[in-house]
Amino acid sequence: MCVKKIVGVLRAAAGTPHPKKFTSAIIAAAGMSERFGGDVTKQMSELCGKPLLIHTLEAFENADCIHEIIIVAKSNEIPVWQTLCREYNISKLTNIVQGGYTRQESVLCGFEAVNKKSKYVAIADGARCLITPDLINKVCRSAYKYKAATAAHRSTDTVKIADKKGFIESTADRDTVWLAQTPQVFKTRLYRAAAYTALKKGFEATDDNSLVENVGHPIRLVECGSQNIKITTRDDIAVAEGILAERARIEKYYNYED
Repeated sequence: MCVKKIVGVLRAAAGTPHPKKFTSAIIAAAGMSERFGGDVTKQMSELCGKPLLIHTLEAFENADCIHEIIIVAKSNEIPVWQTLCREYNISKLTNIVQGGYTRQESVLCGFEAVNKKSKYVAIADGARCLITPDLINKVCRSAYKYKAATAAHRSTDTVKIADKKGFIESTADRDTVWLAQTPQVFKTRLYRAAAYTALKKGFEATDDNSLVENVGHPIRLVECGSQNIKITTRDDIAVAEGILAERARIEKYYNYED
């Protein structure tokens, strides 16, 4: 085995990010949380004893593939996140920037703050607080191979396509239907081209995959399971608490067995 391959194997075993694949995580957390309701935004809401967004940040902090973290936040929340990131030891944090009027604008604000060494960008919803380091690494490694990859989950439901009046028009082939999640990971120069092409043409997208689809680049789907939910309403908090409690129970069991 050549020296480069040996170094690569040792780096992977140690969990050290590859220097030639510098990956910047952009965490979108500037939303108004209108569907969530209440006086506190969902990213600030408590989940199992800590702010919801901290769960997301800790996953990216502990993901071997991630080199830096940029948070896109509401202007009035930036000082709070600065304090909380110090409190929770989010050491990969390099910047917190103010978001725009839309998610697409907010992500672009974060993208403009990435390190010049960045080779890949991992864009994630701050509200997907059940993502794990292993899943983040899985999507990143797929992007390293295909230049574009996204977390997703195969649909287990039968999907109906409706007409404008709300009547069933057709039934989608369930074998080809996936539910998009985050992170969505792209080669940095590819995402730059996609984002600025959309800006120039006035193309509006609901996720970052759509921007890359718009310039004709294929995106690899990576199965990340059904637990990688996005917190949208207060009912979702109860679901997330249940999942985290079960994870803690399983971890405690295996630690006891050891």
